[in-house]
Amino acid sequence: MKKECIDLVKYRLKKAKDTLSDSKEYMENATLESTVNRIYYSMFYAVSGLLITLGLSSSKHSGVLSIFNREIVNKGHLEKKWGEFYSDMFKRRQKGDYQDFVEFQKQDVKAWLKKSEEFIDKINELALKNMEK
Repeated sequence: MKKECIDLVKYRLKKAKDTLSDSKEYMENATLESTVNRIYYSMFYAVSGLLITLGLSSSKHSGVLSIFNREIVNKGHLEKKWGEFYSDMFKRRQKGDYQDFVEFQKQDVKAWLKKSEEFIDKINELALKNMEK
């Protein structure tokens, strides 16, 4: 893998962790909709970094989601539950950002935040493994 790609993967993985950290602060100091947005984006940055390790990318969020499910989840690199969780957070972020009268429950958002930490750890692990190849 070229140095530029490795640098980009590392940048995206760091951005994922930084955005996850932001979402923890948002949990205490911002709206739940904003927190869900940051949770989703932390996952998106991690997944986009992982896809780069495979020479894949998309300019659209839906494309990243589709490629992730096709190349990572469906090929058994991650359990199906992680593909479902990423898809679910994609939909929740869309609703929170673009639909009216959407309300999230604090207990749900806290659970998603905790689960997203595990998700990002798993993505990070896979990305680092792919970069070693």
